[in-house]
Amino acid sequence: MIPRSPLDDPAKAAHAWARYRRIMRYMMTVTVALVIASVILLYRSNGMVSVHFYIAAAAGIGFTMLLASALMGLAFLSSGTGHDESVVDPLDDEQKF
Repeated sequence: MIPRSPLDDPAKAAHAWARYRRIMRYMMTVTVALVIASVILLYRSNGMVSVHFYIAAAAGIGFTMLLASALMGLAFLSSGTGHDESVVDPLDDEQKF
């Protein structure tokens, strides 16, 4: 029998998603600050090269930071709610032999 996930309860799911959104808001502010600091640092070290250089650097840093924080946030959500423990491994019987 497949155990129920704690995220099936609407109250627990709402709490978990609110926590995830709070983490993502925090990481968005960190990302914006990091992108601004990076662009300033690049301008100080290189001068005015090309506007495309700064756009590409800002987009690359921003996308990488937000993607990493979104994936880590989902891993924390899954682990913190107990959802990971509710997953059934169909190969578990085969590994005991």
